[in-house]
Amino acid sequence: MTPTQRRPLSFPAVHPCKSISASTLLTSLITLSQNICTFQPNTFPTQKPYARETKRQIQILLIFFQDLQSHNSFIPQPIIPVFSELHFTLQKIHFLFQDCSIQGTGLLLLVKYQFVATQFYLLICSVSKSLDALPLNLIDVCDEVKEVIQLLTKQARHIQLELDHNDEYTAKSVNSILNQFELGIEPDVDSIKQVLDYLEIKTWFDCNREIKFLQDEELEKHQYQEKEIHLLSGLIGFLCYCRVIIFETLDFQFQLLSHNKTETRCTAEMLNYITPDDYRCPISLELMTDPVTVSTGQTYNRTSIQKWFKAGNMTCPKTGERLISTELFPNTALKTLIQQFCYDNKISVSTSKLHISKPASTVNPGSPAAAHAIQFTSWSLARRLVFGTEEQKNKAAYEIRLLAKSNVFNTACLVEIGTVPPLIDLVLTSTTQENAIAALLKLSKHTNGREVIMESRGLKPIVTVLRKGFSLEARRVAAGIIFYLTSVKEYRKLIGENSEAVSGLVELIKKGTIRGKKNAVLAIFGLLLLHKNHSKVLNSGVVPAIVKVLGSSDKGYVVNDCLAVLVALAENVDGARAVLECSGLSLVIGILQSANSRAEKEYCVSILVSLCVNVGGEVVSVLAKHASGIMPLLYANLTDGTPQAEKKARKLINVLQEFDEKRTLGMVLVICLMSGVGSCGCCCCCCI
Repeated sequence: MTPTQRRPLSFPAVHPCKSISASTLLTSLITLSQNICTFQPNTFPTQKPYARETKRQIQILLIFFQDLQSHNSFIPQPIIPVFSELHFTLQKIHFLFQDCSIQGTGLLLLVKYQFVATQFYLLICSVSKSLDALPLNLIDVCDEVKEVIQLLTKQARHIQLELDHNDEYTAKSVNSILNQFELGIEPDVDSIKQVLDYLEIKTWFDCNREIKFLQDEELEKHQYQEKEIHLLSGLIGFLCYCRVIIFETLDFQFQLLSHNKTETRCTAEMLNYITPDDYRCPISLELMTDPVTVSTGQTYNRTSIQKWFKAGNMTCPKTGERLISTELFPNTALKTLIQQFCYDNKISVSTSKLHISKPASTVNPGSPAAAHAIQFTSWSLARRLVFGTEEQKNKAAYEIRLLAKSNVFNTACLVEIGTVPPLIDLVLTSTTQENAIAALLKLSKHTNGREVIMESRGLKPIVTVLRKGFSLEARRVAAGIIFYLTSVKEYRKLIGENSEAVSGLVELIKKGTIRGKKNAVLAIFGLLLLHKNHSKVLNSGVVPAIVKVLGSSDKGYVVNDCLAVLVALAENVDGARAVLECSGLSLVIGILQSANSRAEKEYCVSILVSLCVNVGGEVVSVLAKHASGIMPLLYANLTDGTPQAEKKARKLINVLQEFDEKRTLGMVLVICLMSGVGSCGCCCCCCI
């Protein structure tokens, strides 16, 4: 079990089975001891003395075990229970060493120094207890080894629980800093630096790694008591403050947006600028950490393709081909190339956490200390956005992105303190656009954020970025902001009246990345929630653009969103005509027949119903030609679909049946006319 698959400071050790052979148990003890001995206690941020002593004892035990194995010594049955208990204890020691060595755990282990020290002490005592019960007279090993084991047993008996004075002093400093934050007092920078130096948190990257670790722990808050949750929140707030106040310059390739640096690092969020396309997942467009290949030969990130399958899709997202199976094959060659690429470019990409951390949905900061720490941090960022250098403004915008992403309270605080107006001023500058527009996207997710953006006349510069952004990524983000703004009824009208906004969204649908297309389509859908916007959106040429996306092989996750827009537009005559003129009818029929998800089927049925109602016989006659393939799907909707879908399916079935009846009757009448026989059976035409 890796340390990332369990909570820190949890030790899920298991006893060896009772039927285990002596040789197997001995081999396992040697392997376990060797693994423990590979750790370097001097690199641990805390608990160095206890870790060194524990490792020394394990090294002696390793010599003992290896001597037994090398001489093929007979191990009597009474020895096996003792070895089993030692194995159980060594597992726990290994877990504890793992926790102490994980990068990013330093601050958490420091504030829990008493608990960690106690665990070391108890485990050493457990080893001593097992050695006391070990009948050395029954074991065939050399006298020197026996003497060493006896000496080790004697020494272990006299070990006392002692706390490391340096750990104790620094932990008290951390508690003092948290208490100051709780009282609304900004701590002394020198005292903060002393803590960071002790934990060897020397760079922005080190600090951010500690934050990420604690945030991952906070996501598991249901496993913690309330007091521990307050502590975690306070520590996160403290480190966020440090990341902004102490580490004013980033030690990775942050300046890539505006400067060329050689000795740099960068995080996964900066990979849009330096990562080869072959290393990106075609679905998420992010660097692949676990590439897998599907039956069509295309490669995706494991989590992305699994989500694709979970949504009910059975086609290859990139080629559109139907997959013969959902089996995934690890692409180890590509994974090796990506890892080498990351190493060469000093990119830090965590492969241990494949889930995407979601921001906490609560507006509660977690603790008063966390609340005040974020407030101090937000004030500092707001000042830098206004008075800082170009580089400081860019860094401040990036920090806002990170803070707003992690917590709703952070977002509300940043909006309230006034970071939105200066961010708007930065979106049109090439060196700050990328981070400024991304920060606004995070803040636009908050109700107050959307309000301040509009009150600060932010729509015009955002639309400018949408149309003329320095990168497709910036344009994608601008479309995302517009989507969030359309969630407010009043703003839909204002955006709809801006012809450049609508045309910019359509242009992004045509030329943007997959994620850019998705954001643009979502924003268009938001605008269509106001009926007055329908004609403006329709006149912008959105239908041909969407039909083209639906007909492409890389439509990916945008299918449902595109269909939803067509559903809204086809509800009126002009929209239905536009869909028909763009060859949308045959495309929708094809999607309906190949769709795997229920949503896609229901959207297609809704579009077809609207086309039949608003266009008429021209559409129905085409549908009738595909009736054999469509009717079973419509009947399936009657039983499996939502009430609304059932209503639409029933209506379309009735339309097709009526058309078929009329066509049959027409054929009968034609035959009768041609034969000169009326319905009464006479030879005249009076009854026809």
